[in-house]
Amino acid sequence: MSERPDDPEWRLHEYRAQIDALDEQIQALIADRARAAQAIARVKEACGDPVFYRPERERQVLARVRARHQGPLSEDDVLRIFREIMGACLALEQALTVAYFGPEGSFTEGALRKHFGGAVAALPQATIAEVFRAVTAKTADFGVVPVENSAEGIVNHTHDLLMRSPLVIVGEVVLRIHHQLLSRAPGLDEIERVAAHPQALAQCRAWIERHLRDCEQVAVSNNAEAARRAASEPRLAAIASREAAAHWGLPILAANIEDAPDNATRFFVIGRHAVGPSGQDKTSLLLTAPHTPGSLHALLEPFARRGISLLRIESRPAQRALWEYVFFVDIAGHEKDPVIEEALAELERRGGVVRRLGSYPQAL
Repeated sequence: MSERPDDPEWRLHEYRAQIDALDEQIQALIADRARAAQAIARVKEACGDPVFYRPERERQVLARVRARHQGPLSEDDVLRIFREIMGACLALEQALTVAYFGPEGSFTEGALRKHFGGAVAALPQATIAEVFRAVTAKTADFGVVPVENSAEGIVNHTHDLLMRSPLVIVGEVVLRIHHQLLSRAPGLDEIERVAAHPQALAQCRAWIERHLRDCEQVAVSNNAEAARRAASEPRLAAIASREAAAHWGLPILAANIEDAPDNATRFFVIGRHAVGPSGQDKTSLLLTAPHTPGSLHALLEPFARRGISLLRIESRPAQRALWEYVFFVDIAGHEKDPVIEEALAELERRGGVVRRLGSYPQAL
């Protein structure tokens, strides 16, 4: 081989040697990080600390990764790499089991993998209620459930369960939702039925009207179930994720068919223990007030007066009496922040019911 620096073969050899040397350094540093994680586990065991997974600490680490980022990889790719490293190191401290709503290939599993990485044991559940039960019964350490979609609004069942559950919110995940049309049919003209969860059908309504107008629309319990059916029914197409396509070995006939390109779903991570401040947090509350004029203003005024940002408010029937409602409120900050403690104490002194559903790091 030529050894002239201007020779392409020589330069290729040099760059490959450089990559090999860097790979060796990266692997050694990852091993050092893993050994440090094992040392932390031993210290925690000696101190009797049973909590190994700290979402607030993870959020701080990832925030520093993002602040250091200068390319050329995308920020999302770098965050994903570090999350996988952190997840693998955490597994050396404590193996985690995480329950999630839906079968393999569902968007909720995608949210789980985005938040925890691939090192956790994922436990699929048929219903959102079963996710809550698994965490409450300690079959799972944490659970992941959908809470709202940017196009279709809140997931009522999740909110209803939060009203009754002793579990707390310990994290949130925001996942961009891209719908794929999956089928064994050779082309769109061969499709007779299209199956998906009703929300997915609604989110792809305009595309279906343009391309599959004469097809029967079949509503199923979730998109992964639609993919399972499409795997055995050649004239049925499923609207589902790329993960579902890979799981069932289905071709993607059309990619990213959602009507809104910025379609996203927010998920809650639920657990049994409260989370400490990360420096960039949200707090979710359940508030009730008497059914009188100005009662909602009275609930929100203590936050406004103290400059606390209101991020979301949703109302749900209180399930106690006709026309009584509770309010789900998200505010910026942690419940242990002095200004938020003051606002909540004022509401409680006024006689309002304040339930703290959890303070947790804001999604990156």
